[in-house]
Amino acid sequence: MTAIEALAGRAATLEDRRRFERYLDLFVRWNRTHRMTALESPSAIVRDLFLDSLLFLPLLPPRPLTVVDIGAGAGIPGLPMRLVEPGIALTLVESKRKRVSFLLAACRELGLSDVIVKEGRAEALVQSDAGLAGTFDAAVSRAVGPAPALFAVACKYLKPGGLFIAAGPPQPLVRRPFETIRVVVPGSRSRRVLLKAIKEG
Repeated sequence: MTAIEALAGRAATLEDRRRFERYLDLFVRWNRTHRMTALESPSAIVRDLFLDSLLFLPLLPPRPLTVVDIGAGAGIPGLPMRLVEPGIALTLVESKRKRVSFLLAACRELGLSDVIVKEGRAEALVQSDAGLAGTFDAAVSRAVGPAPALFAVACKYLKPGGLFIAAGPPQPLVRRPFETIRVVVPGSRSRRVLLKAIKEG
């Protein structure tokens, strides 16, 4: 919970703890059956998924803003971000049916009735659903493909000047239009790499 204070700029509340505990419980139960991640222990899920998701927050524009999570999987990084930032209007895009079912269940369980879940491949959805094209302030993603190809898809969702942030590989190639950002994980000496890019107007 100290990560919330460090990364969201506010003290964690009992409600924060309660909602993350419910999210973790649901995540662990579904993971036993549907194998949404190779991580098995609750502590590893908190450290490597929930906490890593919150590392995106300081890089986002001032809230309120609209955010699309491309390849959301089990809701990473979008759901942890939304849990601590109500000013984020979140849309989760995921192509796998079982993970979509989990996302819908998680949103119900966590009382996130305003979070939108879209099933389908990101590049196809944005073509078939006109309400998704060019409407988001920011797009986020975690490990769903090479950054240049992912950015090309994200640009279809973003407004001109919109921000793209993705979790990068340990030693990313530094090339335009990406800015490489190394972030220290609160409470540890670990570092993560995030890639940032802006959609040109």
